Amino acid sequence: MTSDLALVGAAYLVAAILFILSLAGLSRHESAKLGNSYGIAGMAIALIATLWVVGQSAGAGQWVAIIVAMAIGATIGISLARRVEMTGMPELIAMLHSFVGLAAVLVGFNSYLDGQRDAVHLVEVFLGVFIGAVTLTGSIVAFLKLSAKISSKPLMLPGRHYLNLVAVLVSVGLMVWFVVAPQLAPLLVMTAIALAFGWHLVASIGGGDMPVVISMLNSYSGWAAAAAGFMLNNDLLIVTGALVGSSGAYLSYIMCTAMNRSFISVIAGGFGSDGTVSNVDVDYGEYRETSAAEVAELLTHASSVVITPGYGMAVAQAQYPVADLTAKLRERGVDVRFGIHPVAGRLPGHMNVLLAEAKVPYDIVLEMDEINDDLADVDVVLVVGANDTVNPAAAEDPTSPIAGMPVIEVWKAGEVIVFKRSMNAGYAGVQNPLFFRDNTAMLFGDAKERVEDIIKAL
Repeated sequence: MTSDLALVGAAYLVAAILFILSLAGLSRHESAKLGNSYGIAGMAIALIATLWVVGQSAGAGQWVAIIVAMAIGATIGISLARRVEMTGMPELIAMLHSFVGLAAVLVGFNSYLDGQRDAVHLVEVFLGVFIGAVTLTGSIVAFLKLSAKISSKPLMLPGRHYLNLVAVLVSVGLMVWFVVAPQLAPLLVMTAIALAFGWHLVASIGGGDMPVVISMLNSYSGWAAAAAGFMLNNDLLIVTGALVGSSGAYLSYIMCTAMNRSFISVIAGGFGSDGTVSNVDVDYGEYRETSAAEVAELLTHASSVVITPGYGMAVAQAQYPVADLTAKLRERGVDVRFGIHPVAGRLPGHMNVLLAEAKVPYDIVLEMDEINDDLADVDVVLVVGANDTVNPAAAEDPTSPIAGMPVIEVWKAGEVIVFKRSMNAGYAGVQNPLFFRDNTAMLFGDAKERVEDIIKAL
């Protein structure tokens, strides 16, 4: 038995190392595929080792239940992975986070009902259930907002921050009660409070900050998994949860910095646009409309082009014709590069994945900080479905809801072509004065169709 435990411990150590290598690989385009393979291998080893441990004591009936559960889960996972488009990935990830939260809540209650009553374990149970419940309902709200099943407007309850504070303080009091006099009542009351707290926390955040919310919920799900690991005495689950929790929190911090948002303000809820269109009454003048043929002519005479994609490119699935256009322009000797804003799309790295999927060379895909200094010398910028991330109001209008948010300064280029379905405001609900600038022309319609029209005209 001792040798079996040592073998399982060694397997868990290997799996943990593979998970760390996976995170390292996923941090760069060139190594992302290898990083994903490390993660798959680590999870396979962890699963086999865990089944080995369970197999030492499980009876035939338990084995059947485990196999059936795994088969159901694998079937659902494969089905979703094959059907969900990249535009639906944020919603899918939010929903997966809710499953982690639900698992932590169920593990917590089961662990308490098993009868272990020492103070340390009771604290683990309480915190695990609390984090899991917050993650569960918070993720459900994020899913509903991202899928447009509820409004992306923040829920602005009177005294909402005090409500959050009261929820936390009452939960602390309930934890003391639970540890001093273990019983089900304080755990049940706390669970109800945590479920409402998680719902309110995410409901209070505006649509413009949803990319940060998804990243933060990823962190919460990691800590929920770590808490479940403590309750189950599973070292690998603790390590894996801590990796996910810490990396998610750090990514959220990076994204808040990129958006000039306060990290504490975003995760506390109630930050961001209220969903109304800001500065809509400001007279920016008339916008100029162009055609695919005119854009093709403009590109023919350009020596340098920068493409800045946004969520609209994902919706139109325009990444493939954009990649074709890029290849044709490069064949003609045009210097083509991409400028990616840290929060372009509704998921961190969303645009990078789409471009990689379309086989756009990694070396021409640059981050916002890398491209901004060069834009004044660029002949043409193609803004494909982006809005808030190229809005000059962020840099020039101190009264704007997105004031101070770093953006890609496309307006400094010689000519700017904006691919857009209409003149509607972006997801943050802020009008974009870029559309009315003298060097900007609007190309209306489906981005995929318009790019294909440009390719034909070339």
